[in-house]
Amino acid sequence: MTSGESFYGGIPVFRGFTSLMDPVLYSPLPDDWSIGVADIVDSTKAIAAQRYKAVNMAGAAVIAAVTNALEGREFPFVFGGDGASFAVAPGDLGRAREALAATTTWVREDLDLSMRVALVPMSAIRAQGLDVRVARFGPSANLSYAMFSGGGLAFADAAMKRGEFAVAPAPDGTQPDLSGLSCRFEVMPASRGLILSVLVMPARGADPHAFRKVIEDIIHLVERSPDGGRPVPAQGPPLKWPPQGLDYEARTRRGGPLLARRASVLAYTLFVYLIMRFDLKVGGFVPDLYRRQVVENSDFRKYDDGLRMILDCTPELERALSDRLAAAARAGIVRYGLYPQDAAMMTCFTPSALRSDHVHFIDGARGGYASAATALKAMVAAAT
Repeated sequence: MTSGESFYGGIPVFRGFTSLMDPVLYSPLPDDWSIGVADIVDSTKAIAAQRYKAVNMAGAAVIAAVTNALEGREFPFVFGGDGASFAVAPGDLGRAREALAATTTWVREDLDLSMRVALVPMSAIRAQGLDVRVARFGPSANLSYAMFSGGGLAFADAAMKRGEFAVAPAPDGTQPDLSGLSCRFEVMPASRGLILSVLVMPARGADPHAFRKVIEDIIHLVERSPDGGRPVPAQGPPLKWPPQGLDYEARTRRGGPLLARRASVLAYTLFVYLIMRFDLKVGGFVPDLYRRQVVENSDFRKYDDGLRMILDCTPELERALSDRLAAAARAGIVRYGLYPQDAAMMTCFTPSALRSDHVHFIDGARGGYASAATALKAMVAAAT
């Protein structure tokens, strides 16, 4: 295989999430690409301190920084709540490395969190007999999200946590280009009973066909619920002023004292709030259309060597999912974590509000994916 700078753009987009596990949808990454991985060290401790917003901002910052470094070129990525994973072509590797290094420094200095990052060559992954295959799921006609299979992302994540393939932080004071990253919306309370964070991974040595069947069963259970369990209200998430994420957004801005950046963000978000509140059309921006796209573009379910979902669901659906997963765990097919909470939250990456491909990352508002991962690790520990 050649590097294929246009590799990702050439993958057909699939629409029905129920087709997720069809191997035909997935294309192997070219041999000379690399996998980027990032996560927050001790995210469980940060979650316990109720720093949910900061943790999510750090994970989304990785994607924003790399996207801006690549000047908006499409590349496959996945948001994991307390981190992110992505794949880059060799021609983009240097820029991605600089973006990761700068983001690590920014996360430490501005969010008071520790982030580890790594860039793992595909050759190292395939040397382990693993692979990274990519599909593109289109939740709407506006954009697509990457899905990953093959076990390679899980290997890259584990290697990063062992300190391998590490990317060193940039010098103090270095700030990545985080243009478009914001978290202005309020949390989204559950409307059907609870917000459920779901994380399902294959058990070691599990039969791939049995694992696929479990994932398909879970997806079909969810698909029967209203709106497929989407946690974003049909009218869009609540918006207030001043926004909860004011300080975080100010810290994404470059240049000048923080106080001045806060004042700038305060003024700009008031402008945006008034436009949205009174449904004012400004230039080519149509508030109602943007709200509809926010709902359609919400990234609340994905696959990256395992199934991740943030669902607005009934207690009955939670029990059905728990029963199916517990049975699969007893059969040695999966390991999983479920974490119920009362609300979901959204972190946004909107390089341009006039385009339809703005990205909205969803996580649970009281622990989310990080807490589901903690439950999963507890299950693994109990089994060993």
